[in-house]
Amino acid sequence: MGKVPVPDSMPQTEGRRAEALAGDFLQRQGLALVEKNWHSRFGELDLVLLEGETIVFVEVRLRTNSRFGSPGESIHGRKRSRLLAAARQYLARHPRAICRFDAVLLRSLDPPDFEWIRDAITE
Repeated sequence: MGKVPVPDSMPQTEGRRAEALAGDFLQRQGLALVEKNWHSRFGELDLVLLEGETIVFVEVRLRTNSRFGSPGESIHGRKRSRLLAAARQYLARHPRAICRFDAVLLRSLDPPDFEWIRDAITE
């Protein structure tokens, strides 16, 4: 049985480029990059950064076509649950008192069109 294409999927190179652009953008805003593409059995954390003492988990979403909704709309309930589970596993190995979930939404790579949403995902 063949793979069924997901409407909002981007080629891996575009996704990695979006993550790199988002990481650079956040570092220019004063955050310090700790991890990129951290994997657990629950899923992947795109970016893990520090802002002061706060660990910041960042989901990067790229959608250049709004036909299937905005980039933010693609962070649905199941995706949020997987991100929270992956973050719990990360925090079990790297304890921090304070953490938050942000999202960087991109509608274009060239030129980069960013929207940074702090506290985008809450438990």
